[in-house]
Amino acid sequence: MVNNVKVHGYCDPRFSSVREVFLSNLESGDDIGASFAATIDGEFVVDIWGGYANPARTRLWHRDTIVNVYSTTKVMTALCMLMLVDRGLLDLDAPVAKYWPEFAQAGKEKIPVRYLLSHQSGLPGWDVPIPVETLYDWNRSVSLLAAQKPWWVPGKHSGYHSFTFGHLLGEVLRRITHKSLGTFFKDEVAIPLNADFHIGLPEAYDCRVGELCPPPILKPGDAGYVSPPAPGTILFRIGSNPIIPATKSQDRAWRAAEIPAANGHGNARSVARVASIFACGGELDGIRLLTKPTIEKAIEEQCYGLDLAFGIPIRWGLGFALPSKEVPLYRNPRSFFWGGWGGSHIGVDLDGHLSFSYVMNRMVNGTLGDKRSGDLIRAIFNSI
Repeated sequence: MVNNVKVHGYCDPRFSSVREVFLSNLESGDDIGASFAATIDGEFVVDIWGGYANPARTRLWHRDTIVNVYSTTKVMTALCMLMLVDRGLLDLDAPVAKYWPEFAQAGKEKIPVRYLLSHQSGLPGWDVPIPVETLYDWNRSVSLLAAQKPWWVPGKHSGYHSFTFGHLLGEVLRRITHKSLGTFFKDEVAIPLNADFHIGLPEAYDCRVGELCPPPILKPGDAGYVSPPAPGTILFRIGSNPIIPATKSQDRAWRAAEIPAANGHGNARSVARVASIFACGGELDGIRLLTKPTIEKAIEEQCYGLDLAFGIPIRWGLGFALPSKEVPLYRNPRSFFWGGWGGSHIGVDLDGHLSFSYVMNRMVNGTLGDKRSGDLIRAIFNSI
């Protein structure tokens, strides 16, 4: 137990149970430092934070503390692509090669853009062994993907595109807008919405970054232990090329790079703020980024079956997961969600005009969430 932990920020009395769960996570030690935020109709009903910004518990988690949220970044990337669809600049059914001609190599000339958003392109990793630094070298990483043969027949299966999701989509966006995805997100989303989220973090903000506590290394017999993937499997090929420890997030080169699938930095307030664009029908505070028909396209089921990387069924929309019997937390079928390695989470309930996010620095193994976010989500829905 951790004594004298304080929860800071605002919580509407209707959602007092959310604050209680959040405090319990901190007091139990399940969380070191964290933030949670929720909006209804674009207005914050919860915006709380507490604990410590580092595992040594020598730095407090402040209102403006931000951390690397890993794959929660993918929803930001998907939003950028949907904005291009909304503007008539991107056709989801057009071949990727229409926008990125070099992509047509190795039998990929007919792969439609929507396969990139729904993890069906067959390009979940790199064939050529690469160091972490290749992720920072945009031209090198996308050139390798353009030349590569798919790992399965595109459209037949999904297989989570852990890092390649951002590079593939980011290159399509760059060919259309002549901007990097991180720059487009900053100019077209973060600044207009006053959202403190960054894909490519300026060095001046390093002083606000919380230090991640890497997930525990589990042994056979430990609770939550899962056997490592067998060599040659999709998951093994993704996870071993390159191998990226959580401590890499402390490197300036990692933070500065634009890795639109994995190195976004923010907190729950900024994530929920961006997500509220979806919850509010595409317009927030007089700023319209999407139209409702495009949001409806985004939640159309693209595929639903065994994901070759996760090894469990995932129901994919355009850039995020949709509710399914395997993920029963979301009551409204017109919802979507995703998470980041270690436990961060983003969720949207369109009919409830609700968005929420959980961001933390104590990591657990996995991407689809854990008891901490699950309890907070249940508390949110039970309070409505």
